[in-house]
Amino acid sequence: QLGLERFHGVCILGFNSAEWFVADVGAILAGGLAVGIYTTNSTDACRYVAKSCRANVLVVENDKQLQKILEVQHQLPDLRAIVQYGEAPREKRPNLYSWSEFMELGRDVPDALLRDVIESQKPNQCCTLIYTSGTTGQPKGVMLSHDNVTWTAAVAGRSMLLKDARERQELVVSYLPLSHVAAQMSDIWSAMTFGVQVCFAQPDALKGTLVDTLREVRPTAFLGVPRVWEKMEEKMKSVGAKSSSLRRKVAAWAKRVGLQTNLKRMNGRPEVPVNFRLARHLVYKKVRRALGLERCRLCCTGAAPIARETLEFFLSLDIPVLELYGMSESAGPHTLSLPHAFRLGSCGSDMPGCRTLIHNPDGDGTGEICFAGRHVFMGYLGMEDKTREAIDDDGWLHSGDLGRRDEDGFLFITGRIKELIVTAGGENVPPVPIEDAVKEAVPIISNAMLVGDRAKFLSMLLTLKCNVDAETGEPGDELTPEAVEFCQKLGSPATRVSQIIGSRDQAVYGAIQKGIAAVNERAVSNAQKVQKWVLLEKDFSLPGGELGPTMKLKRPVVEQKYRDQIAQFYAE
Repeated sequence: QLGLERFHGVCILGFNSAEWFVADVGAILAGGLAVGIYTTNSTDACRYVAKSCRANVLVVENDKQLQKILEVQHQLPDLRAIVQYGEAPREKRPNLYSWSEFMELGRDVPDALLRDVIESQKPNQCCTLIYTSGTTGQPKGVMLSHDNVTWTAAVAGRSMLLKDARERQELVVSYLPLSHVAAQMSDIWSAMTFGVQVCFAQPDALKGTLVDTLREVRPTAFLGVPRVWEKMEEKMKSVGAKSSSLRRKVAAWAKRVGLQTNLKRMNGRPEVPVNFRLARHLVYKKVRRALGLERCRLCCTGAAPIARETLEFFLSLDIPVLELYGMSESAGPHTLSLPHAFRLGSCGSDMPGCRTLIHNPDGDGTGEICFAGRHVFMGYLGMEDKTREAIDDDGWLHSGDLGRRDEDGFLFITGRIKELIVTAGGENVPPVPIEDAVKEAVPIISNAMLVGDRAKFLSMLLTLKCNVDAETGEPGDELTPEAVEFCQKLGSPATRVSQIIGSRDQAVYGAIQKGIAAVNERAVSNAQKVQKWVLLEKDFSLPGGELGPTMKLKRPVVEQKYRDQIAQFYAE
């Protein structure tokens, strides 16, 4: 009725909702391609995706997203209709439908017609496109087949011990952008496969309301990107700092017991000592209840690297956060960590039916991670050259990530090939371990980014922990309570970022230098030492463009945005 042609796109532009799911699955069953677009995309980025997938239909949430499309509508020759859910359209336009009008159109379509379209589809045909965020160059449309999606959803769910709804009702909270493969696999495909109940968070979930939703829903499985776990950790530490001396002592004791016991469990010693049971009763259960995770059997993380300190923090509270690893091109997960089989700092071992190759390993066994299995994508839409770069002649998908495996088959990621900093002296430096070490050494630091590619020495851009505007997601000038407390302990009266930078606060600058010096002490070579650093006036954020939709650091954007500060490091 709307003029959807076979293998043309249906783009969905809005926050997670039942309508998003209906549009996505409906597009596939009707013979089109389901295509999510990030709500944070600019008008031009929306145009690029819609044009690239030859979209016949665009489904938008509200007037704000509609305006982006109307602005570029004349550049989209295949566009036949726009459907708006979430709120009724503010004006009448040809081929613009409200959600109820769109639903009404379907009443006259005979079931037999839809059945014919469904039966004509084949497992190896493309059903959905995931556009990679495109930190370098234009985004690429990852083509996933029916088989990619259904096989991965079933195998990942079974491996993670999800139960069929007839046996036990699983619950998840949908809040990560559905245009990202992780959210789609968790919230749509695995949920459909196992009959999982999906509850939608508020659109401002990542700005602070997520924990309220978790407390209300009490999910049985939860996937949090690293930034979500870090924010929870920061909040808990700042609440803990305000509690009585006795409570702080009990919490510190419980965390020591929790970490020791869980590390022993991880290494195959399952005994549960009496003091652990006591700590569970006094502390762990209360923490889980406060986070809404008391029923949660699977607490997972993925989509970006997570600091070991954060994993240890939650493990000490008897919340093992299990790392998963994969990419859009592998329909989501490739390796999984499980409650009975995980290692701190590892993203787990191969999912059943998947294989990993370490390509061109060095003396330590570190090389490029390559994937094979039924989850590997069909190719990039309209980009054969890029597809050939990604999948070699033997069928291995090259991830661009560097890693190694231990003797038990657990995979450890050590960095990205493209992220590697190659110094003027030719030494390869993976930035993430150094950045994590600095953040751990100086708790007031929110984000750290190492620079120094082809330079004589390494330098670092640093931001401070500050309060974030709940409405806009914009970082403010006020320091977080935890950061203020850090300053007070140093004897600094600062409560704002601008005060610290404006006065070059001696106490804070001294503490940062001391922390960096301690990290440099442990550096494996002089080339891996941080020689210079600068504090930036604003923390990295989604609105600022430095972080992607899953809060992953966009290094090329940061390098471009702060090129003057970086140039200053290396000015003679």
